[in-house]
Amino acid sequence: MPEFLPYHDTEWGFPVLDDRRLFEKLSLEGFQSGLSWRTILAKRENFRAAFHGFDVERIARFTTRDVERLVKDAGIVRHRGKIEAVINNARRAKELIRREGSLATFIWRYEPEAKRLARPQTASTSAESIALSKDLKKLGWRFVGPTTVYAFMQAMGLINDHAEGCVIRPKVESARRRFKRPG
Repeated sequence: MPEFLPYHDTEWGFPVLDDRRLFEKLSLEGFQSGLSWRTILAKRENFRAAFHGFDVERIARFTTRDVERLVKDAGIVRHRGKIEAVINNARRAKELIRREGSLATFIWRYEPEAKRLARPQTASTSAESIALSKDLKKLGWRFVGPTTVYAFMQAMGLINDHAEGCVIRPKVESARRRFKRPG
């Protein structure tokens, strides 16, 4: 799959501060639930088009007509519950951004201490992913279970889960050291 290597080498695990990218990834992880990440990655541009570049403000205004349009869009995963969750989560994200200043400020509070992490590629959840999942659910978010949130944390650089010996692991570690955390 041509998209996979560039994604692995330039995106996965590198720390992200941008709210739109954070919202996109959390949304795509929700769509990925029960499917292969490669399937979602292959459809990522279609998802971006369908959800207006994951613009929280625009998605929060989606109506039932938008849900019906998206359920018919063969370019994305046509799961009504997941589509409705993204719209719901955009509304919850707006509230969270209003309260916290940014999505990143809230999410980066859950960054685990490096010494507490399992060996790379050996865990599917962590105490922090469980806590973030629980707190998002309390705020009304959907399709944000602990495993989904852990995959999100791996992808957005809260965890460097590149395997020992992976040539990208030191690059991610260096980026994480230089990264200015919000808040």
